[in-house]
Amino acid sequence: MLCDNIRRETDGKLSFAGQSVCALADRYGTPLYLMDEDRIRQNCRMYLSAFREHFGDGALPLYAGKAAAFRQMYRIMAEEGMGVDAVSPGEIATALSAGFPAERIYYHGDGKTDADIAFALDRGVGCFIVDNGNELVALNEAAAERGVKQKILLRITPGIDPHTYKAINTGAVDVKFGVPVETGQAMEFVRAALGMKQLSLAGLHCHVGSMVFDEDVFLRTAELMAGFMAEVRDELGVVFEELNLGGGYGVRYVDADPAADIPARIGEVAARLRTLFGENDLPLPRFLMEPGRSIVADAGMTVYTVCSVKRIPGYKSYVITDGGMTDNPRYCLYGAAYTVLHASRHGGLRAIFDLAGRCCESGDIIQPAISLPAGTTRGDRIAVCTTGAYNYAMASNYNRFPRPPVVMLRGGESYLAVRRETVEDVLALDL
Repeated sequence: MLCDNIRRETDGKLSFAGQSVCALADRYGTPLYLMDEDRIRQNCRMYLSAFREHFGDGALPLYAGKAAAFRQMYRIMAEEGMGVDAVSPGEIATALSAGFPAERIYYHGDGKTDADIAFALDRGVGCFIVDNGNELVALNEAAAERGVKQKILLRITPGIDPHTYKAINTGAVDVKFGVPVETGQAMEFVRAALGMKQLSLAGLHCHVGSMVFDEDVFLRTAELMAGFMAEVRDELGVVFEELNLGGGYGVRYVDADPAADIPARIGEVAARLRTLFGENDLPLPRFLMEPGRSIVADAGMTVYTVCSVKRIPGYKSYVITDGGMTDNPRYCLYGAAYTVLHASRHGGLRAIFDLAGRCCESGDIIQPAISLPAGTTRGDRIAVCTTGAYNYAMASNYNRFPRPPVVMLRGGESYLAVRRETVEDVLALDL
């Protein structure tokens, strides 16, 4: 199977995290997000262990909440000793309401409003990752009004192509994030930050993209960032305390995807950074990264019920489910590949179908050209694997469909982390 928390039992039915997918669908209804809590904790511990081994106890992985943000997720992150990367007041509020410590929150975002800045300052967020010069000035003024000195990192654009989906490439010179090194603007960004009396510049941040499998991407990023930090030392006399290389390790969505040995990759980055900083006569800074997808993606599965099967002779066939682009827009956005499994039967004659949703939209396709039992029919259960990241997080109420619940699976038991929305919830803001 794609991941070792997915199994096909002897009766042909699917299990996830040791539990029957069909039984869970019967109990909680569909569409249904399942999350393997044990796998989430395992992935957190993998990162923490690798960071401590290769960078020492001060290094900290920051869970990128944009991948999947709800209270129970932040409770898990707090219990596991993770930091958090937040990109909105909503994510900050969710983390704080779950008891996550504010000092371990790093606040991102390329378009922070005055209200956003005030919200985070008033709640004692540990560090702002400042994206641009306008934010730098606004944050300094807001901190001055409150009489606080705010720790910051500066987001630098290293100009590296991670060879991934164009829509999730965040490291090129001309992306909307950060300030580029290549144009000379990054040095001026640092100079400006050093002149802000209410801001304490601790270091630099960069993020080159998502779904990174190429082993040299983070090594090239480390080389560029170490070189730039040496230039800052030489030109401005400043030695940074922290370096955040962002996130982006890829996960397996289909069998053709490679499996990333993340601890080994982190070890390679650590070795390269030690060499680079040694050559530049710089102390090794505190190391941070922002894993999101690689913590929660393979902990997720989405389960649907088949509403109808359409066969168009000489053209194609569709399996239409009770979900769709409202609970997983990633194929519509990126053409993202997924592994799809029939949850309630296996074997026998197969046929090729497009797995579609019930939205009034021709593009409402979850996955095209998938192989399923030829006899698939109304009422069958269909499972889409590796949906723990950017599925619940990107879900919408398009066509006024309520969003599915999130059910956590732990130690052979299940519990609701996010209840199913109702039509009344969808109507609640209408006047």
